[in-house]
Amino acid sequence: MLLAHAGSFVPAEAATIGLVDRIFTRIGASDELHAGRSTFMVEMIEAANILHHATDRSLVILDEIGRGTSTLDGLSLAWAIAEALAQRRCRTLFATHYHELTALADRVENLRNLHVSVREWGNEIIFVYRIQPGQTGRSYGIHVAKIAGLPSETIDRATQLLETLAVQTEPPNDDGSPPTSGPNSQLGLFTEYLEHPVVKELGQADLDTMTPIKAFDLLRRLHKQVQAGPRPPAPSSG
Repeated sequence: MLLAHAGSFVPAEAATIGLVDRIFTRIGASDELHAGRSTFMVEMIEAANILHHATDRSLVILDEIGRGTSTLDGLSLAWAIAEALAQRRCRTLFATHYHELTALADRVENLRNLHVSVREWGNEIIFVYRIQPGQTGRSYGIHVAKIAGLPSETIDRATQLLETLAVQTEPPNDDGSPPTSGPNSQLGLFTEYLEHPVVKELGQADLDTMTPIKAFDLLRRLHKQVQAGPRPPAPSSG
């Protein structure tokens, strides 16, 4: 877009390019600690400037909004910012690793999902650097870490933890309100948890053949485990 507006060569076989009033970008990670601004604060200041000044004639390029805070806060902010830009109808490239945001394409008429194509052979991947329509089915963070040279034992441990972690996702309702599972209950937008050992043991218990006294002993033991609090996943022995 900038090359075309400046009259320079555009590296494309064909392109339909309209006029823009401004080009806004939020790319990379930088801080201004000398001014008391963290990386996340700088990110939010730049995002705020975009939301205050972008119009339907603007080009906006955003990369990984919401990285510098908790998963819940980051996802909520990225979701709200994406919705605001879509409502403003400015041309936007919004890169994110939050899979939950892909649900917006089913809710917002002028929003489309694109992904970078990847080929897999066993446990290996090759990035083919092609943009395809639709959402991606998974992330490849551990694969990238392996390519970057992280020790094999660290990669193995990360893979083990990834298989242990479970993620539940429920997007907001059509009116934008949080999802609900009952008249008085409200689910978070994104819930990440480890399976509690009490749930696992209870699921494996054979209640049909258990005597009342053994059932009471099991209940008392599980109750003590719950009172003791959740336990982290056991470290790898090999």
